[in-house]
Amino acid sequence: MAKYYDEIPLKLIEWILKQQMFWVATAALQGDGHVNVSPKGTANCFHDLTGSGIETIAHMRQPGTVVSRFSSTRFEGPPRILRLWGKGTVYEFGTPEYNDFIPPSNRKAGSRAIIVIDVHKVGTSCGFGVPLYKYETQRTILERWCDTMENFDRDGEPQQAPPPYDSQALVKDPRGIKAWWTAENLESFDGSPSLTTRTRHQRPAH
Repeated sequence: MAKYYDEIPLKLIEWILKQQMFWVATAALQGDGHVNVSPKGTANCFHDLTGSGIETIAHMRQPGTVVSRFSSTRFEGPPRILRLWGKGTVYEFGTPEYNDFIPPSNRKAGSRAIIVIDVHKVGTSCGFGVPLYKYETQRTILERWCDTMENFDRDGEPQQAPPPYDSQALVKDPRGIKAWWTAENLESFDGSPSLTTRTRHQRPAH
């Protein structure tokens, strides 16, 4: 039987922290926009890591109108589905708000932003129709890839990025993560704005 809450009960917070995978669903504001669902699975990480797309951040740029949904399903043990409905705010890497939430010592390679969700409704349901899977381990490919690119940004002086990157953006190396953000993460696939120039000019922490 489904249950609903106006805030997250402590027992559900403890359960959420044990999950190895969750999803974030968002919707665009414009009438011809799309709904996006992103799977997340990095261990001990709820901040936004670099990827080929940036739909969640782009949707969160439309404040007061986009509702983000976090879905968590436990594959091992008693079945349960949990949804958190709310509105999200984006704080990009390099902003004071980002640093307040994630100090340099806790930052993961590739972290480009955090999304703070103001949860206004919580819902649980049985999850009886979800298959039982066995968890093996987290993948490390994304973090290793991001760390390799960030190494290029830690040395040398900033320079203008060569084509196909933004000619006005300063990056330390075209192989670095800042150049990737410039080329791939400035807007969603339907043209909605996402990252700003502020993010591209910050120095990744060691």
